[in-house]
Amino acid sequence: MIQGSIVAIVTPMSPDGEIDYPAFDHLIDWHIASGTDAIVVAGTTGESPTITEQEHCDLISHCVKKVAGRIPVVAGTGSNSTREAIFFTEAAKEYGADACLIVVPYYNKPSQEGLYQHFKKIAESVDIPQILYNVPSRTGCDLQAQTVSRLADLTNIVGIKEASGDLDRCRELLTLCGNRISILSGDDATARQLMLAGGKGNISVTANLVPGQMHDMCKRAIAGDAVGAEAIDTPLAGLHSRLFVEGNPVPVKWAMTQMGLIQSGIRLPLVELNPAFRVPVADAMRAAGISIA
Repeated sequence: MIQGSIVAIVTPMSPDGEIDYPAFDHLIDWHIASGTDAIVVAGTTGESPTITEQEHCDLISHCVKKVAGRIPVVAGTGSNSTREAIFFTEAAKEYGADACLIVVPYYNKPSQEGLYQHFKKIAESVDIPQILYNVPSRTGCDLQAQTVSRLADLTNIVGIKEASGDLDRCRELLTLCGNRISILSGDDATARQLMLAGGKGNISVTANLVPGQMHDMCKRAIAGDAVGAEAIDTPLAGLHSRLFVEGNPVPVKWAMTQMGLIQSGIRLPLVELNPAFRVPVADAMRAAGISIA
């Protein structure tokens, strides 16, 4: 079972926008040494909308080889085209990923029946564990709990990343299908509460900056240690919010550049963090115990 602190890892880039694989390798080793429980590669935080099809496949293959079985690798393979999602999911299986994270189709706004048929087709086409990903703020389409419950009966579907930030929705999912699939948070600000209620982990942006703290917090929350989890999570609250002052991954990449972890590269149409937001993000970093210049 993939659970605990699961980093939605950034894709390091040079200032000209080329993927920086040496920095990527360093991040992977750092996460494993820090206790990160699994890695999501080529997801939203990894700039999947602007990497090419070949780069997408190369990133997954490279990550799997570098991790070398030390922790699970989850490949982002979603698309608003069912055929394309199947292509990426098949590629992830071929490259040795442990599971796939498949986002709700964006922009074309399918019905709940369309969503069910989309995920069902992928599950029946590729024999690899699959995690649904609901993030209506980005996709413009909300995968309803009853539809998730229908999908939970399919063998390959093993979890959902619920990124709505709605704890009532999370509790509904736990009630309807928490005994059949893993309910994972996709919202750092509410992840602790979800795990204390029975969720199995957090697919995290904040973990890019503080992997050790996020691992420890998730471990305590999953074990039901509310006091211990809160003590770790409270200093991170500023990061949970301020890493989204602009579109992800703009703030987290800027923060990682200040830490010396990556270069300042990011791909258009995203640009470097607006100077107006840099002080609030830096303040949140310091509150979390991160040393920056």
